[in-house]
Amino acid sequence: MRKICLVSDTHGHIDDRMLEMASTSDEIWHAGDFGGGNVSEKLAAAKPLRGVFGNIDSISIRMVYPEFLVFAIEEVRVLMIHIAGPFGSYTPAVRNLLEQHRPTLLVCGHSHILKIQRDEKRKMLYMNPGAAGKHGFHKVRTMLRFTIDGKSLTGLEAIELGLRGAID
Repeated sequence: MRKICLVSDTHGHIDDRMLEMASTSDEIWHAGDFGGGNVSEKLAAAKPLRGVFGNIDSISIRMVYPEFLVFAIEEVRVLMIHIAGPFGSYTPAVRNLLEQHRPTLLVCGHSHILKIQRDEKRKMLYMNPGAAGKHGFHKVRTMLRFTIDGKSLTGLEAIELGLRGAID
């Protein structure tokens, strides 16, 4: 059993609440757009970190984190990529990755819109944690926590971190 903290689109912002939520997990997953501010280092210091680079990330982030990851946790096969395209209308590159790897969980970011939906056609769950950072058009900063136990995802929590423009 593994408890996962999933964030995306931090855009250089990290705060104590995010680190507190992450510290209660076994792993942190970041679905791209780390931004500056040593976000990756701070998260990696809290718990083991898996991540992919996003479209705003610097070359230093791109040298550490790949464009996409495919891995298994328990019996769940995960594909993580920053830009997947709209739910069900994935980009051509993502459609190819889905065909090649047949994940049971697709994790992405980029849209700044928290969305969790079952893709029946591909027999997988789609998860986008929204945006945890303070840059973008989203109004509320969000992240997800959940547990993977065998083939099951349980205890799913959508966590609101506050308004995008709020001062810490």
